[in-house]
Amino acid sequence: MIIFIVVLVVLVVLVGFFLVATYNRLVKFRERVRNAFAQIDVQLERRHDLIPNLVETVKGYMSHERETLEAVVDARAAATQARIEVSGDPENLEAMARLASSEGALGGALGRLLAVAEAYPDLKANQNMAQLTEELTTTENKIAFARQNYNDQVNGYQTYKTTFPPVLLANTFGFKDSAYLDLDEKPEKRDNIQVSFDDTSPQPPRPGDLSD
Repeated sequence: MIIFIVVLVVLVVLVGFFLVATYNRLVKFRERVRNAFAQIDVQLERRHDLIPNLVETVKGYMSHERETLEAVVDARAAATQARIEVSGDPENLEAMARLASSEGALGGALGRLLAVAEAYPDLKANQNMAQLTEELTTTENKIAFARQNYNDQVNGYQTYKTTFPPVLLANTFGFKDSAYLDLDEKPEKRDNIQVSFDDTSPQPPRPGDLSD
């Protein structure tokens, strides 16, 4: 009888240790996802901060491209609002879906703006423009790297918490799904933003002020 009680106590202790270890690992995976998303959030904020200066720099040269400029401004506003709604929580699946959509649209609008800008030699010679496009390209590369790392962390978390027996604790203690993140406007068609200021483009109209 004593032996049975001892064995039972040992089993209970082992099971307890196992459950605690599993719970702690779920927490660790979830924190990795949140930390990875925080790195994306930093780079998205940097992208948003660069855009007003970019638009201000190019609008005097691109008076005939008002629609292109307005598309960037509108897309930035939508992306900023979506980022606020997510509020650093990758488990908010609806807000994350809006963030992915709005950031994808912003990336597409920026890509079109920079493509059009290459047709303006005076703009290409502007030092402020050169600096801004270099910073933007660097930021886009950092976003791509951070997104890949984030999705890797989400994959690890989702895989672990849907296996048995972690799935039992995940459901019991409210470990929610985290959203994968795809920031491409059209993943199968849109390339990463790249800037190349060659002097082989056609001559555009002369620079002028962007009319109200």
